[in-house]
Amino acid sequence: MIDSIALQTDAGTLIDGINNTWILLVTFLIFFMHAGFAMLEAGQVRSKNVSNQLTKNLLTWSVGVTVFFLIGAGVDSYVGGAGFEPAFAADSASGWIGWLYGAVFAMTAATIVSGAVAGRAKLRAYVGYTFLLAAVIYPVVSGMAWYDAGLLGIDGAIGSAIGVAFDDFAGGTVVHAMGGIAGLTAAWVIGPRMGRFNDDGSANVIPGHSMTFAVLGTLMLAFGWYGFNVGTSAIFNANDAILLDQLGRVAMNTTIAMACGAMGAGLVAWAKTGKVDTLYVANGLLAGLVGITAIPHASTWWGAFLVGSVAGAQLPLVFSVVEKRLNIDDVCAVFPVHGSAGVIGTLMLPIVVESSYLGSTSRVDMFLAQLSGVVVIATWTVVTTALVWGAFKAAGQARVSPDHEQEGLDVSEHGVETYPEFGDEETVVADGGLVDDVPATRADGDSK
Repeated sequence: MIDSIALQTDAGTLIDGINNTWILLVTFLIFFMHAGFAMLEAGQVRSKNVSNQLTKNLLTWSVGVTVFFLIGAGVDSYVGGAGFEPAFAADSASGWIGWLYGAVFAMTAATIVSGAVAGRAKLRAYVGYTFLLAAVIYPVVSGMAWYDAGLLGIDGAIGSAIGVAFDDFAGGTVVHAMGGIAGLTAAWVIGPRMGRFNDDGSANVIPGHSMTFAVLGTLMLAFGWYGFNVGTSAIFNANDAILLDQLGRVAMNTTIAMACGAMGAGLVAWAKTGKVDTLYVANGLLAGLVGITAIPHASTWWGAFLVGSVAGAQLPLVFSVVEKRLNIDDVCAVFPVHGSAGVIGTLMLPIVVESSYLGSTSRVDMFLAQLSGVVVIATWTVVTTALVWGAFKAAGQARVSPDHEQEGLDVSEHGVETYPEFGDEETVVADGGLVDDVPATRADGDSK
Protein backbone atom coordinates (compact mmCIF):
# COMPACT_ATOMS: atom_id res chain seq x y z
CA MET A 1 0.00 0.00 0.00
CA ILE A 2 2.82 2.36 0.93
CA ASP A 3 4.71 1.50 -2.24
CA SER A 4 1.57 2.14 -4.32
CA ILE A 5 1.08 5.57 -2.76
CA ALA A 6 4.74 6.40 -3.31
CA LEU A 7 4.53 5.41 -6.96
CA GLN A 8 1.39 7.52 -7.46
CA THR A 9 3.08 10.46 -5.78
CA ASP A 10 6.12 10.08 -7.97
CA ALA A 11 3.93 9.89 -11.10
CA GLY A 12 2.03 13.03 -10.09
CA THR A 13 5.26 14.88 -9.41
CA LEU A 14 6.65 13.78 -12.74
CA ILE A 15 3.53 14.96 -14.58
CA ASP A 16 3.65 18.35 -12.82
CA GLY A 17 7.31 18.69 -13.72
CA ILE A 18 6.67 17.86 -17.38
CA ASN A 19 3.73 20.28 -17.55
CA ASN A 20 5.65 23.13 -15.95
CA THR A 21 8.65 22.55 -18.20
CA TRP A 22 6.41 22.46 -21.25
CA ILE A 23 4.61 25.66 -20.27
CA LEU A 24 7.95 27.40 -19.82
CA LEU A 25 9.11 26.24 -23.26
CA VAL A 26 5.88 27.48 -24.81
CA THR A 27 6.23 30.77 -22.94
CA PHE A 28 9.72 31.26 -24.32
CA LEU A 29 8.43 30.58 -27.86
CA ILE A 30 5.72 33.21 -27.46
CA PHE A 31 8.24 35.65 -25.99
CA PHE A 32 10.42 35.11 -29.09
CA MET A 33 7.51 36.46 -31.14
CA HIS A 34 8.53 39.92 -29.89
CA ALA A 35 11.63 39.59 -32.05
CA GLY A 36 9.32 38.88 -34.97
CA PHE A 37 7.12 41.87 -34.18
CA ALA A 38 10.22 44.07 -33.91
CA MET A 39 11.49 42.98 -37.33
CA LEU A 40 8.08 43.13 -39.01
CA GLU A 41 7.25 46.59 -37.69
CA ALA A 42 10.74 47.99 -38.22
CA GLY A 43 10.57 46.86 -41.83
CA GLN A 44 7.26 48.64 -42.41
CA VAL A 45 8.30 52.08 -41.08
CA ARG A 46 10.63 54.67 -42.62
CA SER A 47 14.32 54.40 -41.82
CA LYS A 48 14.09 57.56 -39.71
CA ASN A 49 11.68 55.80 -37.31
CA VAL A 50 13.27 52.36 -36.93
CA SER A 51 14.96 52.93 -33.57
CA ASN A 52 11.74 54.38 -32.19
CA GLN A 53 9.82 51.29 -33.25
CA LEU A 54 12.41 48.97 -31.75
CA THR A 55 12.42 50.94 -28.50
CA LYS A 56 8.65 50.63 -28.24
CA ASN A 57 8.93 46.87 -28.69
CA LEU A 58 11.52 46.66 -25.92
CA LEU A 59 9.51 48.83 -23.54
CA THR A 60 6.25 47.03 -24.32
CA TRP A 61 7.74 43.92 -22.80
CA SER A 62 9.70 45.60 -20.00
CA VAL A 63 6.93 47.88 -18.75
CA GLY A 64 4.05 45.57 -19.55
CA VAL A 65 5.35 42.39 -17.96
CA THR A 66 6.16 44.08 -14.65
CA VAL A 67 2.79 45.82 -14.54
CA PHE A 68 1.03 42.54 -15.32
CA PHE A 69 2.96 40.90 -12.48
CA LEU A 70 2.00 43.60 -9.98
CA ILE A 71 -1.55 44.41 -11.10
CA GLY A 72 -2.80 42.73 -14.27
CA ALA A 73 -2.72 39.10 -13.13
CA GLY A 74 -4.79 40.02 -10.08
CA VAL A 75 -7.34 41.93 -12.16
CA ASP A 76 -7.57 38.94 -14.51
CA SER A 77 -8.40 36.54 -11.67
CA TYR A 78 -10.77 39.02 -10.03
CA VAL A 79 -12.80 39.57 -13.20
CA GLY A 80 -12.82 35.80 -13.71
CA GLY A 81 -14.45 35.30 -10.35
CA ALA A 82 -11.46 33.82 -8.52
CA GLY A 83 -10.75 36.85 -6.37
CA PHE A 84 -7.83 39.25 -6.61
CA GLU A 85 -4.80 36.97 -6.82
CA PRO A 86 -1.75 38.97 -7.96
CA ALA A 87 1.25 37.12 -9.29
CA PHE A 88 3.47 38.17 -6.41
CA ALA A 89 1.17 36.28 -4.01
CA ALA A 90 1.93 32.94 -5.69
CA ASP A 91 3.69 30.42 -3.47
CA SER A 92 4.35 27.49 -5.79
CA ALA A 93 6.13 26.67 -9.04
CA SER A 94 2.84 26.45 -10.93
CA GLY A 95 1.85 29.93 -9.77
CA TRP A 96 5.22 31.46 -10.58
CA ILE A 97 5.12 29.90 -14.06
CA GLY A 98 1.42 30.48 -14.71
CA TRP A 99 1.57 34.27 -14.40
CA LEU A 100 4.43 34.40 -16.91
CA TYR A 101 2.42 32.31 -19.37
CA GLY A 102 -0.42 34.81 -19.03
CA ALA A 103 1.97 37.73 -19.34
CA VAL A 104 3.32 36.75 -22.77
CA PHE A 105 -0.24 36.63 -24.09
CA ALA A 106 -0.93 40.07 -22.64
CA MET A 107 2.27 41.52 -24.11
CA THR A 108 1.41 40.17 -27.54
CA ALA A 109 -1.84 42.13 -27.45
CA ALA A 110 0.05 45.23 -26.29
CA THR A 111 2.77 45.21 -28.92
CA ILE A 112 0.25 44.96 -31.77
CA VAL A 113 -0.84 48.53 -31.02
CA SER A 114 2.64 49.95 -31.61
CA GLY A 115 2.47 49.09 -35.30
CA ALA A 116 -0.72 51.06 -35.84
CA VAL A 117 0.54 54.34 -34.36
CA ALA A 118 4.08 54.16 -35.75
CA GLY A 119 5.78 57.30 -37.00
CA ARG A 120 3.91 59.93 -34.99
CA ALA A 121 2.99 58.76 -31.46
CA LYS A 122 4.94 60.12 -28.52
CA LEU A 123 6.86 57.45 -26.69
CA ARG A 124 5.46 58.56 -23.31
CA ALA A 125 1.90 58.21 -24.60
CA TYR A 126 2.54 54.74 -25.98
CA VAL A 127 4.21 53.60 -22.76
CA GLY A 128 1.35 55.09 -20.74
CA TYR A 129 -1.18 53.15 -22.79
CA THR A 130 0.88 49.97 -22.45
CA PHE A 131 0.80 50.42 -18.66
CA LEU A 132 -2.99 50.66 -18.64
CA LEU A 133 -3.44 47.83 -21.13
CA ALA A 134 -1.30 45.47 -19.04
CA ALA A 135 -2.90 46.58 -15.77
CA VAL A 136 -6.59 46.71 -16.70
CA ILE A 137 -7.67 46.68 -20.34
CA TYR A 138 -6.35 43.26 -21.36
CA PRO A 139 -6.83 41.53 -17.97
CA VAL A 140 -10.54 42.42 -18.02
CA VAL A 141 -10.85 40.80 -21.46
CA SER A 142 -9.01 37.63 -20.49
CA GLY A 143 -10.89 37.42 -17.19
CA MET A 144 -14.26 37.69 -18.94
CA ALA A 145 -13.39 35.09 -21.57
CA TRP A 146 -11.09 32.47 -20.01
CA TYR A 147 -12.73 31.74 -16.66
CA ASP A 148 -15.89 29.67 -16.24
CA ALA A 149 -17.25 32.33 -13.88
CA GLY A 150 -16.21 35.21 -16.16
CA LEU A 151 -18.91 37.18 -17.97
CA LEU A 152 -18.58 35.05 -21.13
CA GLY A 153 -17.87 31.74 -19.36
CA ILE A 154 -20.37 28.94 -18.93
CA ASP A 155 -21.14 30.10 -15.38
CA GLY A 156 -21.04 33.80 -16.24
CA ALA A 157 -24.02 36.03 -16.97
CA ILE A 158 -23.84 35.82 -20.76
CA GLY A 159 -22.55 32.27 -21.06
CA SER A 160 -25.17 30.84 -18.74
CA ALA A 161 -27.96 32.81 -20.44
CA ILE A 162 -27.06 31.34 -23.82
CA GLY A 163 -26.14 27.94 -22.40
CA VAL A 164 -22.83 27.93 -24.29
CA ALA A 165 -19.55 29.54 -23.28
CA PHE A 166 -17.56 31.83 -25.55
CA ASP A 167 -14.88 29.63 -27.13
CA ASP A 168 -11.46 31.12 -27.82
CA PHE A 169 -8.79 28.46 -27.59
CA ALA A 170 -5.57 30.49 -27.84
CA GLY A 171 -6.53 34.14 -28.18
CA GLY A 172 -7.87 34.75 -31.68
CA THR A 173 -10.16 37.42 -30.25
CA VAL A 174 -8.93 37.78 -26.65
CA VAL A 175 -5.37 38.60 -27.77
CA HIS A 176 -5.23 39.36 -31.49
CA ALA A 177 -8.58 40.92 -32.32
CA MET A 178 -8.37 42.89 -29.09
CA GLY A 179 -4.91 44.21 -30.08
CA GLY A 180 -5.99 44.93 -33.66
CA ILE A 181 -9.12 46.80 -32.57
CA ALA A 182 -7.12 48.76 -30.00
CA GLY A 183 -4.57 49.67 -32.67
CA LEU A 184 -7.22 50.87 -35.10
CA THR A 185 -8.89 52.95 -32.39
CA ALA A 186 -5.59 54.52 -31.31
CA ALA A 187 -4.67 55.31 -34.93
CA TRP A 188 -8.06 56.95 -35.46
CA VAL A 189 -7.75 59.11 -32.34
CA ILE A 190 -4.17 60.18 -32.95
CA GLY A 191 -4.67 60.93 -36.65
CA PRO A 192 -2.64 60.01 -39.74
CA ARG A 193 1.01 60.70 -40.48
CA MET A 194 1.77 63.92 -42.32
CA GLY A 195 1.21 63.53 -46.05
CA ARG A 196 -0.61 60.19 -45.73
CA PHE A 197 -3.89 61.58 -47.10
CA ASN A 198 -4.71 64.41 -49.47
CA ASP A 199 -7.44 67.02 -48.99
CA ASP A 200 -9.75 65.06 -51.25
CA GLY A 201 -9.36 61.94 -49.08
CA SER A 202 -7.13 60.07 -51.50
CA ALA A 203 -4.24 58.17 -49.94
CA ASN A 204 -0.51 58.42 -50.56
CA VAL A 205 1.66 55.37 -50.10
CA ILE A 206 4.44 55.73 -47.53
CA PRO A 207 6.52 52.60 -48.09
CA GLY A 208 8.41 50.83 -45.35
CA HIS A 209 12.18 50.86 -45.50
CA SER A 210 12.94 47.11 -45.61
CA MET A 211 10.89 44.32 -47.15
CA THR A 212 13.58 41.92 -45.96
CA PHE A 213 12.99 42.85 -42.33
CA ALA A 214 9.23 42.55 -42.77
CA VAL A 215 9.36 39.05 -44.28
CA LEU A 216 11.95 37.80 -41.80
CA GLY A 217 9.79 39.12 -38.96
CA THR A 218 6.78 37.36 -40.45
CA LEU A 219 8.53 33.98 -40.45
CA MET A 220 9.78 34.52 -36.88
CA LEU A 221 6.22 35.23 -35.78
CA ALA A 222 4.93 32.14 -37.58
CA PHE A 223 7.50 30.01 -35.76
CA GLY A 224 6.52 31.43 -32.38
CA TRP A 225 2.85 30.95 -33.19
CA TYR A 226 3.17 27.22 -32.59
CA GLY A 227 3.71 28.22 -28.97
CA PHE A 228 0.36 30.00 -29.01
CA ASN A 229 -1.70 27.22 -30.52
CA VAL A 230 0.07 23.90 -30.18
CA GLY A 231 1.59 24.85 -26.85
CA THR A 232 -1.85 25.52 -25.37
CA SER A 233 -2.90 21.98 -26.25
CA ALA A 234 -0.06 19.75 -25.06
CA ILE A 235 -0.80 19.29 -21.36
CA PHE A 236 -0.36 15.95 -19.58
CA ASN A 237 -2.67 14.69 -16.86
CA ALA A 238 -2.78 11.59 -14.74
CA ASN A 239 -5.75 10.01 -16.50
CA ASP A 240 -5.12 10.07 -20.23
CA ALA A 241 -1.44 11.11 -20.34
CA ILE A 242 -1.83 13.55 -23.23
CA LEU A 243 -4.66 14.76 -25.44
CA LEU A 244 -3.08 13.44 -28.61
CA ASP A 245 -6.12 13.91 -30.85
CA GLN A 246 -6.46 17.58 -29.91
CA LEU A 247 -2.71 18.14 -30.10
CA GLY A 248 -2.53 16.72 -33.62
CA ARG A 249 -5.60 18.62 -34.77
CA VAL A 250 -4.24 21.93 -33.48
CA ALA A 251 -0.86 21.44 -35.18
CA MET A 252 -2.51 20.43 -38.46
CA ASN A 253 -5.05 23.25 -38.54
CA THR A 254 -2.54 25.91 -37.52
CA THR A 255 -0.19 24.97 -40.36
CA ILE A 256 -2.91 24.72 -43.01
CA ALA A 257 -4.52 28.04 -42.10
CA MET A 258 -1.14 29.76 -42.12
CA ALA A 259 -0.42 28.59 -45.66
CA CYS A 260 -3.90 29.40 -46.95
CA GLY A 261 -3.77 32.89 -45.47
CA ALA A 262 -0.68 33.73 -47.52
CA MET A 263 -2.22 32.33 -50.71
CA GLY A 264 -5.58 34.02 -50.11
CA ALA A 265 -4.04 37.47 -49.64
CA GLY A 266 -1.73 37.02 -52.62
CA LEU A 267 -4.58 35.96 -54.90
CA VAL A 268 -6.81 38.89 -53.96
CA ALA A 269 -3.93 41.36 -54.36
CA TRP A 270 -3.20 39.86 -57.78
CA ALA A 271 -6.88 40.08 -58.77
CA LYS A 272 -6.97 43.76 -57.76
CA THR A 273 -3.70 44.96 -59.26
CA GLY A 274 -2.32 42.24 -61.51
CA LYS A 275 0.66 41.92 -59.12
CA VAL A 276 1.33 39.57 -56.22
CA ASP A 277 2.23 42.01 -53.46
CA THR A 278 4.96 40.59 -51.20
CA LEU A 279 3.82 42.44 -48.09
CA TYR A 280 0.23 41.28 -48.57
CA VAL A 281 1.46 37.69 -48.84
CA ALA A 282 3.49 38.08 -45.64
CA ASN A 283 0.68 39.74 -43.71
CA GLY A 284 -1.80 37.27 -45.19
CA LEU A 285 0.21 34.42 -43.68
CA LEU A 286 -0.18 36.09 -40.29
CA ALA A 287 -3.88 36.76 -40.89
CA GLY A 288 -4.40 33.05 -41.58
CA LEU A 289 -2.74 32.25 -38.27
CA VAL A 290 -4.85 34.82 -36.44
CA GLY A 291 -8.01 33.46 -38.04
CA ILE A 292 -7.46 29.92 -36.78
CA THR A 293 -6.08 30.83 -33.35
CA ALA A 294 -9.48 30.84 -31.62
CA ILE A 295 -10.60 27.50 -33.02
CA PRO A 296 -7.74 25.11 -34.00
CA HIS A 297 -8.87 22.55 -31.43
CA ALA A 298 -12.38 22.29 -32.86
CA SER A 299 -12.13 22.92 -36.62
CA THR A 300 -12.22 20.27 -39.30
CA TRP A 301 -9.27 20.03 -41.67
CA TRP A 302 -11.30 21.59 -44.45
CA GLY A 303 -12.35 24.29 -42.02
CA ALA A 304 -8.70 25.26 -41.60
CA PHE A 305 -8.46 25.69 -45.38
CA LEU A 306 -11.62 27.83 -45.38
CA VAL A 307 -10.77 29.96 -42.34
CA GLY A 308 -7.20 30.58 -43.45
CA SER A 309 -8.24 31.47 -47.00
CA VAL A 310 -10.99 33.86 -45.87
CA ALA A 311 -8.73 35.51 -43.28
CA GLY A 312 -6.05 36.07 -45.91
CA ALA A 313 -8.44 37.15 -48.65
CA GLN A 314 -10.12 39.79 -46.51
CA LEU A 315 -6.79 41.46 -45.73
CA PRO A 316 -6.35 43.58 -48.91
CA LEU A 317 -10.07 44.38 -48.95
CA VAL A 318 -10.34 45.48 -45.33
CA PHE A 319 -7.08 47.42 -45.51
CA SER A 320 -8.46 49.28 -48.54
CA VAL A 321 -11.60 50.21 -46.59
CA VAL A 322 -9.57 51.39 -43.58
CA GLU A 323 -7.30 53.43 -45.83
CA LYS A 324 -9.60 54.83 -48.51
CA ARG A 325 -13.00 54.96 -46.83
CA LEU A 326 -12.16 55.60 -43.19
CA ASN A 327 -8.89 57.49 -43.85
CA ILE A 328 -7.27 55.84 -40.84
CA ASP A 329 -3.50 55.47 -41.04
CA ASP A 330 -2.90 51.92 -39.79
CA VAL A 331 0.81 51.77 -40.59
CA CYS A 332 1.39 48.02 -40.14
CA ALA A 333 -2.14 46.94 -41.12
CA VAL A 334 -2.77 45.66 -37.61
CA PHE A 335 -6.55 45.76 -37.92
CA PRO A 336 -6.93 43.59 -41.05
CA VAL A 337 -4.14 41.27 -39.89
CA HIS A 338 -5.18 40.90 -36.24
CA GLY A 339 -8.54 42.60 -35.75
CA SER A 340 -10.86 41.53 -38.54
CA ALA A 341 -9.06 38.22 -39.12
CA GLY A 342 -9.45 37.30 -35.44
CA VAL A 343 -13.13 38.21 -35.42
CA ILE A 344 -13.85 36.29 -38.62
CA GLY A 345 -12.13 33.14 -37.43
CA THR A 346 -13.90 33.26 -34.07
CA LEU A 347 -17.32 33.66 -35.69
CA MET A 348 -16.70 30.84 -38.18
CA LEU A 349 -16.52 28.18 -35.46
CA PRO A 350 -20.14 26.96 -35.90
CA ILE A 351 -19.53 26.55 -39.64
CA VAL A 352 -16.31 24.54 -39.49
CA VAL A 353 -16.67 22.78 -36.12
CA GLU A 354 -15.95 19.06 -35.96
CA SER A 355 -19.17 17.16 -35.23
CA SER A 356 -17.65 15.30 -32.28
CA TYR A 357 -16.72 18.63 -30.67
CA LEU A 358 -20.13 20.14 -31.39
CA GLY A 359 -21.96 17.27 -29.69
CA SER A 360 -25.51 18.25 -28.75
CA THR A 361 -24.78 21.99 -28.82
CA SER A 362 -26.85 23.97 -31.30
CA ARG A 363 -24.82 25.74 -33.99
CA VAL A 364 -27.08 28.75 -33.50
CA ASP A 365 -26.34 28.88 -29.77
CA MET A 366 -22.63 28.44 -30.48
CA PHE A 367 -22.74 31.36 -32.91
CA LEU A 368 -24.60 33.54 -30.40
CA ALA A 369 -21.94 32.78 -27.78
CA GLN A 370 -19.16 33.65 -30.23
CA LEU A 371 -20.90 36.81 -31.41
CA SER A 372 -21.55 37.93 -27.83
CA GLY A 373 -17.88 37.50 -26.97
CA VAL A 374 -16.74 39.48 -30.00
CA VAL A 375 -19.20 42.33 -29.32
CA VAL A 376 -18.35 42.58 -25.61
CA ILE A 377 -14.59 42.47 -26.15
CA ALA A 378 -14.68 44.91 -29.10
CA THR A 379 -16.88 47.38 -27.21
CA TRP A 380 -14.68 47.32 -24.10
CA THR A 381 -11.53 47.71 -26.20
CA VAL A 382 -12.80 50.61 -28.31
CA VAL A 383 -14.21 52.56 -25.36
CA THR A 384 -11.19 52.18 -23.08
CA THR A 385 -8.64 52.77 -25.83
CA ALA A 386 -10.46 55.86 -27.12
CA LEU A 387 -10.66 57.28 -23.59
CA VAL A 388 -6.95 56.79 -22.91
CA TRP A 389 -5.67 58.12 -26.22
CA GLY A 390 -8.32 60.84 -26.19
CA ALA A 391 -7.01 62.01 -22.82
CA PHE A 392 -3.45 62.06 -24.13
CA LYS A 393 -4.61 64.01 -27.19
CA ALA A 394 -6.53 66.54 -25.10
CA ALA A 395 -3.40 67.09 -23.00
CA GLY A 396 -1.28 67.57 -26.14
CA GLN A 397 0.75 64.45 -25.38
CA ALA A 398 -0.51 61.98 -27.99
CA ARG A 399 1.79 62.77 -30.89
CA VAL A 400 5.07 64.48 -31.67
CA SER A 401 5.33 67.94 -33.21
CA PRO A 402 5.27 68.34 -37.01
CA ASP A 403 8.95 69.24 -37.01
CA HIS A 404 9.87 66.13 -35.05
CA GLU A 405 7.69 63.97 -37.27
CA GLN A 406 9.45 65.26 -40.37
CA GLU A 407 12.85 64.89 -38.76
CA GLY A 408 12.07 61.38 -37.63
CA LEU A 409 11.36 59.93 -34.21
CA ASP A 410 14.78 58.29 -33.96
CA VAL A 411 16.42 61.69 -33.58
CA SER A 412 13.64 63.61 -31.81
CA GLU A 413 12.69 60.90 -29.29
CA HIS A 414 15.98 59.02 -28.86
CA GLY A 415 18.83 61.17 -30.20
CA VAL A 416 20.11 58.41 -32.49
CA GLU A 417 20.12 57.49 -36.17
CA THR A 418 19.52 53.88 -37.09
CA TYR A 419 21.60 54.31 -40.24
CA PRO A 420 24.17 57.03 -39.40
CA GLU A 421 26.07 56.44 -42.65
CA PHE A 422 23.17 58.11 -44.45
CA GLY A 423 22.97 61.15 -42.15
CA ASP A 424 22.86 64.76 -43.28
CA GLU A 425 25.90 66.00 -41.39
CA GLU A 426 29.57 65.46 -42.26
CA THR A 427 30.55 62.83 -39.72
CA VAL A 428 33.81 61.06 -38.95
CA VAL A 429 33.05 57.45 -38.09
CA ALA A 430 35.07 55.21 -35.78
CA ASP A 431 37.17 53.76 -38.57
CA GLY A 432 38.26 57.27 -39.65
CA GLY A 433 36.12 57.44 -42.78
CA LEU A 434 33.78 60.26 -43.74
CA VAL A 435 30.15 59.44 -44.49
CA ASP A 436 29.71 62.33 -46.96
CA ASP A 437 32.57 61.63 -49.31
CA VAL A 438 30.06 60.86 -52.06
CA PRO A 439 26.40 61.79 -52.59
CA ALA A 440 24.28 59.33 -50.62
CA THR A 441 20.72 58.08 -50.76
CA ARG A 442 18.77 57.48 -47.60
CA ALA A 443 17.58 53.99 -46.84
CA ASP A 444 14.01 55.29 -46.83
CA GLY A 445 14.32 56.67 -50.33
CA ASP A 446 14.85 60.38 -49.53
CA SER A 447 17.78 62.00 -51.31
CA LYS A 448 20.46 63.53 -49.16
